Amino acid sequence: MAVRTSFEVAHTCGHTLTHNLSDRPADKRASFARWLASKDCTDCWKAARDNDSASKQEWLAAKRAAEQQAAADWAAQFDMPPLEGPEKVLDWGERSRHQLVTAAYTALVTEGTWGEADWSALEEKIRTISRAGWWIDQRDAEGTDLPELLDAATEADRGSENPFR
Repeated sequence: MAVRTSFEVAHTCGHTLTHNLSDRPADKRASFARWLASKDCTDCWKAARDNDSASKQEWLAAKRAAEQQAAADWAAQFDMPPLEGPEKVLDWGERSRHQLVTAAYTALVTEGTWGEADWSALEEKIRTISRAGWWIDQRDAEGTDLPELLDAATEADRGSENPFR
């Protein structure tokens, strides 16, 4: 007698479906059918995932908007120049710059040994880097690495505007 390949499974969502498990090894079919019974059916699982995906996208859009507003407010407060580059990366570059520079201030001044004079000199170097892509490339850097990263920046990363505001 052959091991059965078709199993009637009552899913946790309340749907009962017949599953063809012939593609599974014979000794694994019954345990897989029990596992399926502990899950929603495919249609319910997809519907829940799609709903979750929509709410995740809404949450992410709201988070990005809040981060973008904080970066814009920060740039205005500290007289940071606008970034240059393709339109589609400017917002990302602004957020990356804001996050890295505030992390650097926290690490070097607030928690570190730097004084405001040291920070002011670094802040002037920060203003010279106007390429959005450079800030995006540095998004995973530690705040304490910012002085060295700024020294390593090339002329291509610096804007063509007069640095003496």
